[in-house]
Amino acid sequence: MKKKLAPNFLRFLETFPEVDLPVTLTEESQIEFERRNEPLSQESIHEFILMGEEGELDEFTEFVPCLRVKETHDFHAVIYWRAGLMDYEYILATFDKKGALLDKKVIAGTKIHDGQLIRSVATIEDDWLIYIVVGKSDANEQSFRATDSRSLNMELLATGEIVPV
Repeated sequence: MKKKLAPNFLRFLETFPEVDLPVTLTEESQIEFERRNEPLSQESIHEFILMGEEGELDEFTEFVPCLRVKETHDFHAVIYWRAGLMDYEYILATFDKKGALLDKKVIAGTKIHDGQLIRSVATIEDDWLIYIVVGKSDANEQSFRATDSRSLNMELLATGEIVPV
């Protein structure tokens, strides 16, 4: 017997289009997500997004649904874009079948920190490995220094946990 989802959680999930992997998330990707996807309702933001949310939120903080990972079986995995003042992040969040938050991690984005512009790009492969490249430059420069770039790897486990590899 298939478990029924709570109506609010079902509506929340439906705002995230299912996609086939691999997928790459870049600074430019958010434009496409904003154009194709309806914004999250205030109700969904308060019920499902703000749990476990770190950092300051103000009336200008925006949340845009990006995608839902297909065929996760025992959990749901969604990615949303959080836009704050000079802080833009792609967040991977996992939920159990009833809508309880399992895990949440920032996997890509753009922000200014201590006068440095930090950009990261993520690719999620079909085996649920997440490859992240992070680059830095001075906030007023357009080019990145390769010596200041680094890569990180994460994995989305079958339990819904997101772990470094």
